[in-house]
Amino acid sequence: MGETVSSQLSAWSTFYVTMATAAATLTGLVFVVITLVRDAPSLQPKEEGIATFTTPIVIHFCTALYIAAVFIVPWRTYGGVAVLVGLCGIYGVIYVSRVILRTLRLNSDGNNYTPDMEDWIWYNCVPLLAYLAILGGSIALPHAALQALFAIAGGVLLLLFTGIRNAWDVVTYLAITRLKD
Repeated sequence: MGETVSSQLSAWSTFYVTMATAAATLTGLVFVVITLVRDAPSLQPKEEGIATFTTPIVIHFCTALYIAAVFIVPWRTYGGVAVLVGLCGIYGVIYVSRVILRTLRLNSDGNNYTPDMEDWIWYNCVPLLAYLAILGGSIALPHAALQALFAIAGGVLLLLFTGIRNAWDVVTYLAITRLKD
């Protein structure tokens, strides 16, 4: 059985090495961009919305990096993988729930930014779907490995693309805000 698990996971190694590389690179890039934005005098964040939307981007990239690292380890059984990835999926669901609450506060605290439908979809719904796919995949991993591996990979890829899209959205918003000031 150990050889079967190892061979099934090694078939995914290129995918997860690619995801880890992309996630680590993009996390670093987000840090650089946010640092540059914070140093720009006219772009000092004036609202809770900036933090509400930037921190999840880094969390999603770090989640992709973490899961990639877990899958690259030469496991003998799916038990350890399922537990570590499952804990990550649970954390992600809880984290996105907290982001949803922060987003709701943006609507109610008189903040000068009100999230639109696109913000709700990309910053809340899509990441929640990704974390649920990761969690579901981790639960199914010991029983239906092939389908579970695809579900987890889909969740990781969705987090990566969501992070890229949301990072672009934040940078574009900040650039437009700067032009208005």
